[in-house]
Amino acid sequence: MDSLITAAARALAAGDPLGALNRVALRNDAPALALRGIAMAQLGDLDRARALIRSAARAFGPREPVAKARCVVAEAEIAFVSRDLGWPAKALDAARITLEAHGDRLNAAHARYLEVRRLLLMGRLDEAERLLEGADATPLPPALRAAHELVVAGIAMRRLRTRAARTALDEAARAASLARIPGLSAEVESAMRVLDTPAARLIAGGEQRPLRLDEVETLLGSKALIADACRYVVRDAGTVVSLAKRPVLFTLIRALAEAWPDDVARDALVARAFRLKLADESHRARLRVEMGRLRQLLRPFAEIRATPRGFALVPQRASEVVVLARPVEEAHAAVLACLADGESWSSSALAMALGASQRTVQRALDALAETDKVQAVGRGRARRWMTPPVPGFATTLLLPASLPGD
Repeated sequence: MDSLITAAARALAAGDPLGALNRVALRNDAPALALRGIAMAQLGDLDRARALIRSAARAFGPREPVAKARCVVAEAEIAFVSRDLGWPAKALDAARITLEAHGDRLNAAHARYLEVRRLLLMGRLDEAERLLEGADATPLPPALRAAHELVVAGIAMRRLRTRAARTALDEAARAASLARIPGLSAEVESAMRVLDTPAARLIAGGEQRPLRLDEVETLLGSKALIADACRYVVRDAGTVVSLAKRPVLFTLIRALAEAWPDDVARDALVARAFRLKLADESHRARLRVEMGRLRQLLRPFAEIRATPRGFALVPQRASEVVVLARPVEEAHAAVLACLADGESWSSSALAMALGASQRTVQRALDALAETDKVQAVGRGRARRWMTPPVPGFATTLLLPASLPGD
């Protein structure tokens, strides 16, 4: 490898894409094409970067498997940044195996962390944790140590293990400081702010207040009976009843929990659960049927008693009943939560991340665009959706993932 290629590679490792381009901008050999592609990616021209990386992979040919594998890793990172979640993950896994087999542990580690971050973005925490098991970041350079701690912190935050998340982020901050890469330090600082911004709302006794992630963790470990509107479950001392597929039942339990210890009038429950302004006897009969189903599900830890006016929730063990709600409750909040990272997303990537159909996501995006909450860039298959980050709250509880006890 000649001196210009070596100097350009060092400039890229230090986060200086312009310095790298100054050395290889006029060269078209395979190593130069790869470095130019990485530099363009760091400068934000992802389409040009992807084209250069693919040209470099073709130029390297089958006799240079390590170089081709590195190109695959670079293209995978570009796909991740551009939120192309449909990019073939098997290619990245094969590239990581090739790099490990040839002793390139640094690029193999980078490939592993890209795989973990993709899984984390899609809420597949169990797979992300399995892939991260046994990964030792100690011998890695500072930039990769920071990447390791960031994914550890990301998993811990989604699992609501805030102490472990804070420890990992402190380690990431130290490693990023040693790496002296401004973009990496900014990413760590952004992740640390998540721990100190409201992630949910507590509704109890007719009042509500915001909760940070550590406060949510404390609440879920308490003895309160919780109607969890973030995951559509009811929690009580380790017992979890999922109502994610029973929206009417969850609407009823939430209404009863918000009013506790008072009861809720029958007509008010009908209006809220069935979205009707006026209730007749058939609606009240349906309400009695749904209340019977809810009683059966909550029997291990709570009762629902009929009162002259309506119904009331009576916990058996808990001394308090609360509602844990999302920080922002509006239509299509989950789509906004994904877009709040400031990146541009395709509708297909959003559908994969949210576990919804692409058509459902497209309808949500169209509705949000009508109110100027999101904007589209490009046309056809190249269309991407984006919005400025929403200030003032963390999106952790809006994204798909499982919490303790789910």
